[in-house]
Amino acid sequence: MSTEIIAFTPDYESAPPFQCQTSIAEGLITLSLTWNMAAERWYMRVQNSSGDTWLYRPLIGSPMTNDINLISTISTSKIVYRADNSAFEITL
Repeated sequence: MSTEIIAFTPDYESAPPFQCQTSIAEGLITLSLTWNMAAERWYMRVQNSSGDTWLYRPLIGSPMTNDINLISTISTSKIVYRADNSAFEITL
């Protein structure tokens, strides 16, 4: 089991403000995060390598003592967002 750490560093001059590519058990994915002004929170879109959206959901931070797997409904891999560190943990 390997874990990749990706720092969440939004660039407010870009559209979307944050985007990265990583691999999960099902293949290469793109994570895109945008700010929703009405909800006043970040939303995460997960797309496959063909650009099909697999998941769109609010970004939920996990405490250091517990993991909230943001992609449990679409993958056997795990993506956890640590708000304390402003980083994603991707575990295959």
